[in-house]
Amino acid sequence: MTDGGAAAEGQDDSSIPIPLSEARRERYGLPVTFNRRELDQILRIYGIMVAAGEWRDYAIDHLRDQAIFSVFRRTSEVPLFRITKTPRLKNRQGAYSVVAASGQILKRGHELPRVLGVFDRNLKLVKA
Repeated sequence: MTDGGAAAEGQDDSSIPIPLSEARRERYGLPVTFNRRELDQILRIYGIMVAAGEWRDYAIDHLRDQAIFSVFRRTSEVPLFRITKTPRLKNRQGAYSVVAASGQILKRGHELPRVLGVFDRNLKLVKA
């Protein structure tokens, strides 16, 4: 009878809908990645800022718990901004955030276009 109870508990867990990509990531320990639509939105902003002469380089890191798109003025410097995707925060503050070089979170939310709206204002590096 104990086996029947364990099977019933397993059925309760499996009834929770989990997107296939998240299930694979958890099962196989795959890194978090940006999908094509997300990269298109990020690279559109990146292109505008490169054309304006503000940004010159970028790096993409796919870690186990988050994906990071870092933006640089020069390759040898620390990133000016980091655009992060952290799926485990999607039900709380939102999976997406924009972080400044100082570590300050400029914008956080559930929708990437809204979070990228922080770049609509022409942000410029202020030298102290």
